[in-house]
Amino acid sequence: MLMIYANPESQQAVADHGDAVMAEVDALMKELGESGELVGGQALDGPGAARTVKVRGGVPAVTDGPFLEAKEFLAGYLIVECASVERATEIAARWPDARLCAMEVRPIIDEV
Repeated sequence: MLMIYANPESQQAVADHGDAVMAEVDALMKELGESGELVGGQALDGPGAARTVKVRGGVPAVTDGPFLEAKEFLAGYLIVECASVERATEIAARWPDARLCAMEVRPIIDEV
């Protein structure tokens, strides 16, 4: 899984150069689709739309906002099926948010 991180500065950069950024994303998505490496992905709404749920002693407590307070936040994810973590890392490095904020590569555990 490639986790896409953003912050206010990276969001502004995307807003200022949206067409160029989306052209990069579209080209990479097309390439991953053609190679069969793309499994799926989705953008997430901003942290202002998040709700955090904690259950303590059987009682749920729901608060508005993300679980962790930080300048950076999870903005979306991409699931790729790659031969190696190195290939997934290579794909993450090409995603525009790697330049603008950060990408995190983390294997998905197949067994639950």
